[in-house]
Amino acid sequence: MEFKEFGFSEELLNGLDAMNFKQPTPVQEKAIPEILSGKDLIASAQTGTGKTAAFLLPLLESSLRKPGNNIHSLIIVPTRELGLQIDQQLEGFAYFVPVSSIAVYGGGDGKEFEIQKRALRDGTEIVIATPGKLLSHLNMGYVDLSNLRHLVLDEVDRMLDMGFIDDINKILTFLPKKRQTLFFSATMPPKIKQLALKLLHEPAQVNISLSKPAENIKQTAYLAFDTQKINLLRNIFENRDLKSGILFAGRKQRVKEIEKELRKIGVNVGAIHSDLDQSQREDVLLKFRNRNIALLVATDVVSRGIDVQGIELVVNYDVPGDPEDYVHRIGRTARAESKGEAITLINPDDVKRFKRIEEMIEQVVEKVPLPQGFESGPDYANSRPSFKGKKNNKPSNSNRSSKPSRSNSDSNNREIRFKQHRKGPDIDKS
Repeated sequence: MEFKEFGFSEELLNGLDAMNFKQPTPVQEKAIPEILSGKDLIASAQTGTGKTAAFLLPLLESSLRKPGNNIHSLIIVPTRELGLQIDQQLEGFAYFVPVSSIAVYGGGDGKEFEIQKRALRDGTEIVIATPGKLLSHLNMGYVDLSNLRHLVLDEVDRMLDMGFIDDINKILTFLPKKRQTLFFSATMPPKIKQLALKLLHEPAQVNISLSKPAENIKQTAYLAFDTQKINLLRNIFENRDLKSGILFAGRKQRVKEIEKELRKIGVNVGAIHSDLDQSQREDVLLKFRNRNIALLVATDVVSRGIDVQGIELVVNYDVPGDPEDYVHRIGRTARAESKGEAITLINPDDVKRFKRIEEMIEQVVEKVPLPQGFESGPDYANSRPSFKGKKNNKPSNSNRSSKPSRSNSDSNNREIRFKQHRKGPDIDKS
């Protein structure tokens, strides 16, 4: 199947053709016709499946078929990073489409708030927003959503996990009841289904089962005590010609420490954590996208909010508590059928968590022995995960050694602006 078979307008097809977009991904192939038909939709699809294009392209088509200066589409996202990502993809897809949009999120100064206010008040067609900041504008009374035709809730599971359910319910009181509502969520637990039943009317359902890592990701793990982890990172990166990688750590203090230690051995590293203001975070992300930074060290704030082509390595300094987050983290690599590598450091407290991950992905991840000169790490025990699936790599009883084992350019702080899209940058298809 090709994009032209969806019946898109010539302007939108020209933009897709200019970016060499020919064939839709499975989620696009299933979701786009349902959205174009006007149906509500609940889609289970992870980042990396092409889900953003699955809803952006129909929204752009809606702008072409029924242009105007009113807000016709609202996309609600859990984090500013994801909002920026979608905004940049929208800019790319709108290559030849005259559509206006605004990204609304916090972390900026009063000037940025005024820019958002002016665009929301005077007229824009597509709004991408985080719940809290959007409510700030709605409560001031100048945002007219009476002409809204499309509501998109992206990463619904993450929004509920972050406690945004009350904000979402408040936002819904400002919206017309007659609208198309689109749910996109990586997982579909009961609380998501309950919310969908409340908000959606006879929705079509799309389920792209990708709760397992891509097969072209080489997954390995080291069993290491926390006191060994920094030295292990030095060993991993010291002789590696890294072009683009991400390291995830659970806490901002660890992010800072890791950045400092890796700089000492000459790694071209940058970090994102909550102590940075928004302009600083955007600057680091832009440098990472432009390959001015080879390794990005971050907390989970970017695990679902960054979509950069060519990431070759993901390192989990800490094992995530939620198995789905592991999939999201390592899913930053091996995009668009490329190859990638994922390395996880497992301390004694993380053993049970990692076994749950192996059960969910139905794979045994190879446990690599610690390098020569390291004392033995923690024991992964002889028990295997209780699934009957395939084995990704040979299982190992952790780190074998002579000692017995004993039981961690330009800145992208671009002004939030009211954009009339005539031409935008190329983006990758993932």
